[in-house]
Amino acid sequence: MGAARLLAKAWVAFCLFAGAHAVVAAIHGGIPVSQALLQIGLCIVLFVPMGLLFVGGFGFAGGIGKLSRLQPIHFAPGFNEIVFMIFVVASFAMQISFAPEKELGGVLGALQAALHFVVPAQRSLETALAACPIEGGGIVFASAFAWLLALIYLGSALSRIRLAAGIVRLERKVRPEMFGETPLAAVLGLLAVVAIQLLFFGTAYSLLPCGVFPTVIGSVMIGLAPLMFSYLVVAAITNILALGPED
Repeated sequence: MGAARLLAKAWVAFCLFAGAHAVVAAIHGGIPVSQALLQIGLCIVLFVPMGLLFVGGFGFAGGIGKLSRLQPIHFAPGFNEIVFMIFVVASFAMQISFAPEKELGGVLGALQAALHFVVPAQRSLETALAACPIEGGGIVFASAFAWLLALIYLGSALSRIRLAAGIVRLERKVRPEMFGETPLAAVLGLLAVVAIQLLFFGTAYSLLPCGVFPTVIGSVMIGLAPLMFSYLVVAAITNILALGPED
């Protein structure tokens, strides 16, 4: 849950998710699959290392990123990360292949109605799309599905939050945080509060112009942002609990 690792994970998730949507959009635009994969894949290959180099420099500048301390286990995903990746893939698959373009009924309609009641962002998105000259049925359902996955992930991760905080304490005995444990927890807590307002309460959706929703950025906001919100909240709570004494 260190700052450098959080930044690296967020950057990789954003690049891969946005790149995958860009490939799909290019294919729908008539570009051959091989050409779309080559062109956009090259952009992903360039952008991912650029961000990781920045994050790596951020870590090394703090004096904690020495190569001698890096072990293969540091790059292995934990249970939360594996669940997160599976949910991201499921959200992406829903956006490109199953999200309907009209009003829903039955179980899917009930799911959308339930998320409309539970998540304020869902209502904010529906209000924003109602003022746009685009068909928003598929976008609304894809958002509801992403928020469902985000809430499941949040509940699953919070059920093991004390264990995660204990692991963070052990890691910090070997690799202290560059700016200190308390400042990191404070920054993550502040970011989580901002994310709650922008994403969970839907302020960000109400600020997006209509033309953004059908684009790659709109797809990222709908399909990936809810999951990244949950991941950030879990990281903030974990770091705050890690400040306390060991049980």
